[in-house]
Amino acid sequence: MATQLTPGQRTRRFKNETRLGLVRRARRMDRVLMETYPDAHCELDFNSPFELLIATVMSAQTTDVRVNMVTPTLFAKYPTPEDLAAADPEDVEEIIKSTGFFRAKTKSIIGLSIALRDEFGGEVPRTLEQMVTLPGVGRKTANVVLGNARDPKTGEPFGVTGLTVDTHFQRLVRRFGWTEETDPVKIEHIVGELIPKREWTMASHRLIWHGRRVCHARKPACGACPLVALCPSYGTGPTDPVEAAKLVRSGPLP
Repeated sequence: MATQLTPGQRTRRFKNETRLGLVRRARRMDRVLMETYPDAHCELDFNSPFELLIATVMSAQTTDVRVNMVTPTLFAKYPTPEDLAAADPEDVEEIIKSTGFFRAKTKSIIGLSIALRDEFGGEVPRTLEQMVTLPGVGRKTANVVLGNARDPKTGEPFGVTGLTVDTHFQRLVRRFGWTEETDPVKIEHIVGELIPKREWTMASHRLIWHGRRVCHARKPACGACPLVALCPSYGTGPTDPVEAAKLVRSGPLP
């Protein structure tokens, strides 16, 4: 069993890992997370691609829970890109103030709404290249929208798979020994070579769920982790099952 390995044995095991071994381990870890979190999904509330785009931009430096608290009011007052493009910035700032960095976020969501109205006929674009031209939209936001949005008319998913390299994702892939990179774009490309493309969107959800619930930044619940046998960072947090179980979180999480 992995828990019987000494720290030295564990270090040597992963230090000597081949490229093929890394690919196999990464995919096995993703399968374990798939079994652990069968209901993993985007935890932002939305009813259209536009709402998901706005919510994702607003989620920077705050929690999905907080964003979900303010978006009903925002979307009730400004339901379309055209409405938000013409909004009074001070009114939008007041609505989203609790999400933090509200002035910058207001500038971005009004700016991207103007771009949607003027350049894309009021529709959310469906390519990464077009998405990142919108104010306040980077690769992470674009991948969230493209991988989770559905056509408002047909209900069909956009179906553009992508990796959502947020802070949880970055922390976990480094702890897992998948990469030592810190640059999000480089991480995206490296992990994209480990996980099959068809799994990119869902693998992102699973990693983020695990980061929010078990593999915390300061004190991961190592003793309650389903990846014990596969993780080179086992022991970063408490390994006692009872103590670790107290750290596991559930429900809507930051």
